[in-house]
Amino acid sequence: MTADIDKTAGTKGTPPAGPQAIKAIPVRHYGRYLTAAVAIAILVAIIYAFGQGKINWHAVPDYFFDDRIITGVGKTLLLTVLSMVIGIVGGIILAVMRLSKNPVTSSIAWFYIWFFRGTPVLVQLFLWFNLGLVFEYINLMPFYKDYWSNFMTPLLTALLGLGLNEAAYMAEICRAGLLAVDEGQTEAAHALGMSHSKTLRRIVIPQAMRVIVPPTGNEVINMLKTTSLVAAVQFSELFRYAQDIGQVSGAPVEMYFLAAAWYLIMTSVLSVGQYYIERYYARGSSRSLPPTPWQKVRAHLTSFSSRKVTA
Repeated sequence: MTADIDKTAGTKGTPPAGPQAIKAIPVRHYGRYLTAAVAIAILVAIIYAFGQGKINWHAVPDYFFDDRIITGVGKTLLLTVLSMVIGIVGGIILAVMRLSKNPVTSSIAWFYIWFFRGTPVLVQLFLWFNLGLVFEYINLMPFYKDYWSNFMTPLLTALLGLGLNEAAYMAEICRAGLLAVDEGQTEAAHALGMSHSKTLRRIVIPQAMRVIVPPTGNEVINMLKTTSLVAAVQFSELFRYAQDIGQVSGAPVEMYFLAAAWYLIMTSVLSVGQYYIERYYARGSSRSLPPTPWQKVRAHLTSFSSRKVTA
């Protein structure tokens, strides 16, 4: 019995071979290949269709840096900035009013937000522009008096129509940011003797900015595009200048493509700025900040060069 055991142990005394390396076979995603092929086919078909259309593509670079177009770009950016300033300031005031324990101020803020969010921007622009049919004069007693048509210029119409409408949306964004801060922060600040306004400035608002900044960046980009609506109230900006050039040059569709290209450029620049602002306010909440686009490019270049050296 013992001999048999020893004999068996002798035949099996060689050390067992180590575990074999697992050969991973990647899963084939045939659905991805199919959808990619369909998407490429649709893209090629669209490009081919526009290539066959009667479009004078040379008109786009000819007028791309035209003085009128550059002036329109400047007015569009100016209108965007001024309207957002009105919207942000008004939104902060409305958000504080909405959160107030005073039922009168909170009701007024609620009614304002309800009205301006419930009516289209274009309708609001036409209302401001045509109020001269209702009021012949604007009379501010000893300060100012004039005909409504002289007072309500296209620029003022655009600022009121865009800025006051934006204030309603910014009010909800600011309110959401303020509510996102834990109430314990406010209670702790009050326990230290801080006033309500100082608590808002020093404690609540800095923390609420993490919630407020991303949608505010989206609102800025949306405002830049919405400025094209003010062409309906006779204010000349990028879209209006592009329309005028298209009518004179006989290339209206080409000028629409030109305007679209400028809007894409401006929104792309704003998107990059929004990314860095969000990254700045994320410093206190994230242990590791997301890499910047340039850091991503450098990482890809480094990985590519290391693969090449290894090969």
